[in-house]
Amino acid sequence: MPKPDRSKTTRRRVAFRLHAPEAESVFATGDAWGWKLKAVPLKRDAEGNWTATKYLPPGEYQYRFVVDGEWADDPAYAERADNEFGSQNCMLRVV
Repeated sequence: MPKPDRSKTTRRRVAFRLHAPEAESVFATGDAWGWKLKAVPLKRDAEGNWTATKYLPPGEYQYRFVVDGEWADDPAYAERADNEFGSQNCMLRVV
């Protein structure tokens, strides 16, 4: 079986952003990272905006934020998918 091409030429830049001035920690996680709670750490600026950039191959992904240990939605993405826990995951389409 051939290995997937993991070069940046086949991947697209994806920016994660969340305004959470009171938060102490923010992570993004989702099916792209096996739902590991601390998969993508976001960095905070002086105004309380948290950001991180990752490169993902084109496709459809489900994800959520983890803010101070609690699951949180991304208010920037209205498209959602129901999950097995009775809540919803955010949908991200990388083209």
